[in-house]
Amino acid sequence: MDPTPSLLFREPVNRVDRRAITMWRMTPLIPGIVVLAACVALGALVDPARWPAVAAALVTIVATVFFVAVVPLWRFRFHRWEITDDAIYTQSGWWVRSRVVIPISRIQVVDTTAGPIEQLLDLATLTVTTASSAGTIRIVGLDAEVARSAAADVTIRTQAHTDDAT
Repeated sequence: MDPTPSLLFREPVNRVDRRAITMWRMTPLIPGIVVLAACVALGALVDPARWPAVAAALVTIVATVFFVAVVPLWRFRFHRWEITDDAIYTQSGWWVRSRVVIPISRIQVVDTTAGPIEQLLDLATLTVTTASSAGTIRIVGLDAEVARSAAADVTIRTQAHTDDAT
């Protein structure tokens, strides 16, 4: 049986908001700074721990720079989403890429959330849930207004599908 052309696995057309790059940079930067400060304090206060603390500080710096400079740009390149009359498409991942298509008729819950960094940047996450154990998708890094509008749009579309798709 051939899949309906509109439900084929394909790259979604919409990118997340460009401010998501800043969010993805801030997320590892904050703990990186805290760990680096702890390494410096430990090395300065505990003489026998000086060299292990220096080594840990160097590893922390390299890892933080990688996760602040490289990963957000890579994630932005591949994170995409799209809502059509028939389905929601998402593509995410920076190392392992995942594409998910959820038919509108399978959707049970639609909501938006925004953590502290997202609120600071006026971003939000759109979460769409189905009854399936693998049926939750999260579209991270949307403009807050776009997320609210998309949630309302998906809710209206799901109400138009009165058939039971389970």
